[in-house]
Parts: sequence; C-alpha cells; structure tokens
Amino acid sequence: MAVDWLGFGYAAAIMFGGFMGYKRRGSLVSLIAGLFFGSISAYGAYRVSSEPRDIWTSLAASGALAVVMGMRFKKSGKIMPAGIMAVLSLLMAVRLLIL
Repeated sequence: MAVDWLGFGYAAAIMFGGFMGYKRRGSLVSLIAGLFFGSISAYGAYRVSSEPRDIWTSLAASGALAVVMGMRFKKSGKIMPAGIMAVLSLLMAVRLLIL
C-alpha cells in the first residue's frame, strides 16, 4: 500500500491557498472553497492510497479546479493564484489519468 504523497500535498496546497485568500483579502468564499476542495482532494488521495485505481474522486476535484481556475486565469490574467492553481490542477488530473 503506497501513500499518495503528491495527492495529499496537492490537497494541502488547496487548503493553504484558501486560507491565504481569506487572510489577505478577507474572502470567506476562498476559505470555504479551499477547505471544501482540499477536503475532497485529501479524501481522493486517501482512496488512491488504499486502491490505486480508484482515481475518480481526485480526478473530479482536480478537473473541476482546473476548469474553474483556468477560467479565472483567462478572465483576470493573474498568475497568482488562478494561473498556478489551474496548472497544478491540470497536472494532477493528467497524473491521475496516466497512473
């Protein structure tokens, strides 16, 4: 049983990003979204750790974030945080698909 350290790190990055959005801008939506998607991603990493072919929870979370943050990046043009999260989410989805 191998632990999905990349998946757990990705989940922690999402939660940290939501917390930083709340701390710097006072955005409660960022905090809630970060905790929500971070929790789903952590659960998905747990599922992948116990059964490596059970990628659907992680794939849904990373795919949704890739689309949402990609749209935010396209609209705002800001690398931080939308561009970085879009790229991380896309890389996570590709990693899961080739796993």
